[in-house]
Amino acid sequence: MSVAEQMAVIKRGSVEVLIEKELESKLEKSLAAGVPLKIKAGFDPTAPDLHLGHTVLIHKLRQFQKLGHEVNFLIGDFTGMIGDPTGKSETRKVLTREDVLRNAETYKEQVFKILDPEKTKVVFNSTWLNELGAGGMIGLASKYTVARMLERDDFHKRFSTQQPIAIHEFLYPLIQGYDSVALHSDVELGGTDQKFNLLMGRELQREWGQTPQCVLTMPLLEGLDGVNKMSKSLGNYIGINEPADEIFGKVMSISDELMIRYYELLSDMPLADLEKLKQGLGDRTMHPMAAKKALGREIVSRFHGAGAGEIAEENFVKRFKQNEVPDEMPQVSYRLADGSVLLAKAMTEAGLTKSNGEGRRSIDGGGVKLNGEKVSDVNLELSSGGEYIVQIGKRRFARIMVA
Repeated sequence: MSVAEQMAVIKRGSVEVLIEKELESKLEKSLAAGVPLKIKAGFDPTAPDLHLGHTVLIHKLRQFQKLGHEVNFLIGDFTGMIGDPTGKSETRKVLTREDVLRNAETYKEQVFKILDPEKTKVVFNSTWLNELGAGGMIGLASKYTVARMLERDDFHKRFSTQQPIAIHEFLYPLIQGYDSVALHSDVELGGTDQKFNLLMGRELQREWGQTPQCVLTMPLLEGLDGVNKMSKSLGNYIGINEPADEIFGKVMSISDELMIRYYELLSDMPLADLEKLKQGLGDRTMHPMAAKKALGREIVSRFHGAGAGEIAEENFVKRFKQNEVPDEMPQVSYRLADGSVLLAKAMTEAGLTKSNGEGRRSIDGGGVKLNGEKVSDVNLELSSGGEYIVQIGKRRFARIMVA
């Protein structure tokens, strides 16, 4: 592919390319010499399972692979024990070496559901950071000032409010930057919240006499609620190891607006076809439900194998036809600190009833079903992390999302 064609693929769904002209120059040299660029993305194994939010970067790595470039999937077994301070208002708990290595093994298994194992280099940053030693770490720390470190937004806020900042947290961006030096990285990918750390790699590469890497930032994927970043702690996530029917059902629960964003960041649909999809949804020649089912099939098949998406769709359709559930219905979403919401209240806010009292009376009269089952408890609460279909009578439905 030409430089222009590669740039179109690389920029798809991205937020920022730093520096775009530099990346074009790197691609031109790569084409001329027949030498692939070295692409890097790092993942700290701080939890055992990945969700779709994590796969935004992995999917972009896959696109670089298809363009013929070398992908370094970096597992931060060393940095994972420090804990990335990005966006944190307090010092993170330090993980044990055993925790990190256990999680790292699950990452290796999960990423090859997306990446081509024959074209992926899995690297661990302990390989070079253990060799760096105390003297090397002091030399690395000498490359940056405390004043500049405090310009970083999260550190600045904590310093201004007299919240503790541990010295090892200052080391994190330096170490991430040094990873780029060790790998002679040409391009590093990261979320928008990682920009400070990614730019550190450019600065340190200059210090070591290397050509600075280009930086590609990707957006943080919103979860099922369409508002907050996808997160297990918020219960708004789709885990890539979840059962096929569960993944498909969760995809079907997202809003039409969020569906387009998922297509841009998670789908292999060619750009020209994606534009046709957007146009079809805009002029109503394509039904949103059909587009959402296609997305669900693609995502399920990616993580459960060819044909799994079609089976999950069939199960979804059967389940909802049996319950006479329509494709379109009102939806209301919650993100609750206490982890639950009163069913009667949710029914009212979804427009099924005019008041909580009417909702309770409907439940008490036996006219309410929850996910196909009749409800009798007027004080029933819906717990967090759930998706519920509420039915009153034969034709009134609503979807309740509780994160």
